[in-house]
Amino acid sequence: MSSKLSIRNTFVNLGWVFVSCSSMKWLLLFLCCYVPLQAQQLTLKTSEPIEMDQFIGVDSYQHTYYIKEGVLHKKGSLGEFVFQDYQLGPIAHVDIINPLNVVVFYAEVNTVVFLDNRLNETERVNFNTLSNFINVGAATNAGNNRLWLFNTDTQQLQLFDYRTQRETVFSQPYEGIPKAVVSNFNDCYLLTEDRIWQVNIYGSLLSEKALEGYEKLVRNGDSLIGLKENQLYWITQEAVSPLEFQLAENQIKDLQLTKEFLYIYDGKLLYSLTLTQPKK
Repeated sequence: MSSKLSIRNTFVNLGWVFVSCSSMKWLLLFLCCYVPLQAQQLTLKTSEPIEMDQFIGVDSYQHTYYIKEGVLHKKGSLGEFVFQDYQLGPIAHVDIINPLNVVVFYAEVNTVVFLDNRLNETERVNFNTLSNFINVGAATNAGNNRLWLFNTDTQQLQLFDYRTQRETVFSQPYEGIPKAVVSNFNDCYLLTEDRIWQVNIYGSLLSEKALEGYEKLVRNGDSLIGLKENQLYWITQEAVSPLEFQLAENQIKDLQLTKEFLYIYDGKLLYSLTLTQPKK
């Protein structure tokens, strides 16, 4: 009897060992998966005092764009250039993804102005005078004589060929007020009060993610950074992780992401920082 008990206890103990090993393996696997992304460290490279109402960004030729007293400025090795047309009202958005064809959107008069590399006007589109009127909420460069537009009447992202003045692609309608539209020549991100959508040049939805309370969104390629309550976040499909950077008591007013730097303007200083992309 004692021999049977001993054998039984041995199997029970062995079974516990097997369960423990298996449990430990899953526990370790769970812990590895559960560990959140480490907050990315931002390293300060430069800080420059500059007076401006709004920082637009730095182009691929290292020229700085900003708005002051309703005037668009460009400053760099080529010199300093300005563009102004007070009859159009305040500038709503400037897209410098192509420095040779700068896109300036005036929301109040529903008009886009195109500028060359010295901020000379090359052409403009007044969406009020088109045969097919478009009430534009946002306009950015889509390349190949096209613009990404957000139509506030239909709540759709669409591509608009400004040479032929034709609308070529429509997305599905999206709910909410657009907080930011950031694009390149292949796709476009639309940020609303509680969500972000990614749409390609064929109008197809590539991704959708819940994001509540974000005020700004910037991108470079597939890299996205959002601003919420003066905190910066690295945004991917898998996770949202904080970026560590303190501005003392100052609030972040404007930001831009390029291949080399993240630029932040706090109303007094323009900072350039480097960051290491999260490990996958």
